[in-house]
Amino acid sequence: MNNLVDIAIIGSGPAGISAAINAKIRHKSFYLFGSSDLSDKVQRSECISNYPPFFDISGKDLNEKLSEHLKKAKISITEKRITGIYNMGSYFALLSDQEEFDAKSVIIATGVEAARPIKGERELLGRGVSYCATCDGNLYKGKTIAVICDNPSMEEEAEYLAALAEKVYYQPLFKESKFNAENVEILSSPVTEILGERKASGVRCRNGFEIELDGVFFLKQSVSPAVLIQGLKTDDNCVAVDRNMATNIKGCFAAGDCTGAPYQIAKAVGEGNIAAHSAFKYLSNQE
Repeated sequence: MNNLVDIAIIGSGPAGISAAINAKIRHKSFYLFGSSDLSDKVQRSECISNYPPFFDISGKDLNEKLSEHLKKAKISITEKRITGIYNMGSYFALLSDQEEFDAKSVIIATGVEAARPIKGERELLGRGVSYCATCDGNLYKGKTIAVICDNPSMEEEAEYLAALAEKVYYQPLFKESKFNAENVEILSSPVTEILGERKASGVRCRNGFEIELDGVFFLKQSVSPAVLIQGLKTDDNCVAVDRNMATNIKGCFAAGDCTGAPYQIAKAVGEGNIAAHSAFKYLSNQE
């Protein structure tokens, strides 16, 4: 077992930051996984008028204030993308590429996915569909793959895959992609379905064109909570929680947009606070 902390907080948006601040105040050991740029959704907001006491504040300015709060509280962000959480009974093992982080409890605050899963994505996960380039890339040396990427910061992983594969069909879910290589073909029509029964064997595009291949990689800033941890109960693609932000898995809590509407910063901050205090109570009972 690696260094075991009290709480692993996944997500550096308002909910995750709120949970981390409360964990710091209560002198708990924790990881705050996310990006130093904090929430991209908040950053893109032109004007926020319903988050007291900041009247008509821009998302950029609010992110700067949140970042300043973290700095003053001496809270650092672990810039790792968690791709899997495993319930080990007395603790949780969190995987990021080839690294493992261990925690007694978990707070999921990953926000909402930029794009909903396409047909076959979750059904064929681990059978030709992967969310981790460095974990599974070597399985596709000299083979044909599709790579679907939702953020420019992930294109480094796409380049890594292109160096391994013989042929890459690439679909960026954003404008101004800079990714280019001789064996890479940019898809002109988006992928709408992963084909295959026992294993991924191809993709179907919106224009009806089908491509035979050996595997599909989804490079996402955050992975759906239902994919992150096996057995997590969801309701309409949202994490199902009670009033204490507890999920159906003991020691696992959730907060913010991943728990559903309303998608408001004030709600996320409040839920992050509740999730942290519920984690404290869980840890106390465990002791």
